[in-house]
Amino acid sequence: MKPSQKSDLRTTVLAQRDAIPESQRLSRSLAMSQKVLALPEFVAANVVMAYMSMGSEIDTQAIVEAILERGSQLVLPRVDRTTKMLALHGVRDLQHDLKPGIWGIREPDPVHWQIVPLSRVDFILMPGAVFDRQRHRLGYGGGFYDKLLVLPGRHAITVAVAFEEQLVSEVPMEPHDFSVDILVSDHDLYR
Repeated sequence: MKPSQKSDLRTTVLAQRDAIPESQRLSRSLAMSQKVLALPEFVAANVVMAYMSMGSEIDTQAIVEAILERGSQLVLPRVDRTTKMLALHGVRDLQHDLKPGIWGIREPDPVHWQIVPLSRVDFILMPGAVFDRQRHRLGYGGGFYDKLLVLPGRHAITVAVAFEEQLVSEVPMEPHDFSVDILVSDHDLYR
């Protein structure tokens, strides 16, 4: 598939996601968050990487708060503009350890906490724009997670959450693209 076709698919699906009324998006986000929190893989994880949501994404606030409340190590990504890679940081306080980063996403302030090696992470919650029921994922076009997941030492399970509006019959995959291990949607769970 040509990059322009991927871009068109991403634009179409994101417009559908953007059209979900905010109150509905919040209640559906909470329901999907509860599904993630109940996953045996999540319950067993000591070090959990998540992300702070932006725009019309599923609200991840309940998930990141639950990670901290249960005493697990919360890891959040920060875009390193120099390397164009994700740097992983341990976070203990959502109010004090985060600042607006690239695209306005709340991300770790590197002044507060050190880098956490990917090899320590047990569970990765990943964002994405488009998914299919075979757990294929189309991100936002930066390739940040595709580059992260090929790093040596990764053993973490990968999980994504998606509104039904983000699911299509087939996501075009290229050799460098990754499928997630588990996809949680409004109505189902795909392994």
